[in-house]
Amino acid sequence: MKNFQPFHGIITMIDDFWINTSGENLGCYKLMSVENKFGTLVNFVVTPSTYFVNNVTVSVGDMVTGFYDANAATPLIFPPQFRAIVMAKDSQYQNVKVDYFNSQLVSSDNKLRLNITPYTRIVLENNQLFARNPANRNLIVIYGASTMSIPAQTTPYKIIVMC
Repeated sequence: MKNFQPFHGIITMIDDFWINTSGENLGCYKLMSVENKFGTLVNFVVTPSTYFVNNVTVSVGDMVTGFYDANAATPLIFPPQFRAIVMAKDSQYQNVKVDYFNSQLVSSDNKLRLNITPYTRIVLENNQLFARNPANRNLIVIYGASTMSIPAQTTPYKIIVMC
């Protein structure tokens, strides 16, 4: 099971990332450096399969949250380098959570519970409608306000099912 972890900060650099010596994938993979408010730096490898929330284009100076699998193997280098699974650009009225949600639609860290209404848009990563129950799956949840309870409860604007 994937253990999604977020890292939030400002993009300080975006560059091409070479995955082999021949350079045949030049331009398809990016290395994105993100620095948080404490000065901690993380490099994200952005691949063609990295999901960008709302299909946004990011640039140096943007505040973003990168989600990666903390259980995946990573090289022991500094700064740490993770494969970005999901990238979300900060938006004033929008929160993003990437996690596994159980049969009660509670996240694996027990911090967020989803209350789905008929107005909640549930789609696949390719933006096609998902007509089944999103429970017991990895989800990208886009939401606004939430309660102060434990777990916090919210009615999401959109749920993206990660198949």
